[in-house]
Amino acid sequence: MGARGPVGKRSNQRHGHRTKAEQEAVTKVPVAGAPLDAEEPDESWHPIAQRWFRSLGASGQRVFYEASDWATARYIAEAMSRNLEAGRFSAQLFAAVMSGMSSLLTTEGDRRRMRIELERSVQADADEEAAVVALDEYQRRLSG
Repeated sequence: MGARGPVGKRSNQRHGHRTKAEQEAVTKVPVAGAPLDAEEPDESWHPIAQRWFRSLGASGQRVFYEASDWATARYIAEAMSRNLEAGRFSAQLFAAVMSGMSSLLTTEGDRRRMRIELERSVQADADEEAAVVALDEYQRRLSG
């Protein structure tokens, strides 16, 4: 992350003149459906490592994953699990795990650096907005 959050703005938040090359440099991926090659985590892993591994199969960047990426993710989850279960937490192993996670584009900042944006469907945005309005209404009634 940069000093003020993830690096750069999303393409729809940028203002001003942009060259055609800058406009074409962003790869947009519609997020829909589960990949065929999503794998299940090893049951012997620490629960946090299992949850992280499962999240890869539910994340939008999975459309870019090949068999070698899933193998890398499995190795990272194994290292993460060993570090979490060790008697003494290793900062060096933690740094290596975070570096590997970054290579798999697991955070918004990682994806922005690679000029990849995940776009949610309009229906998901509408559902989220409706939920926020409902919560606001609920809070208003509680305090009134």
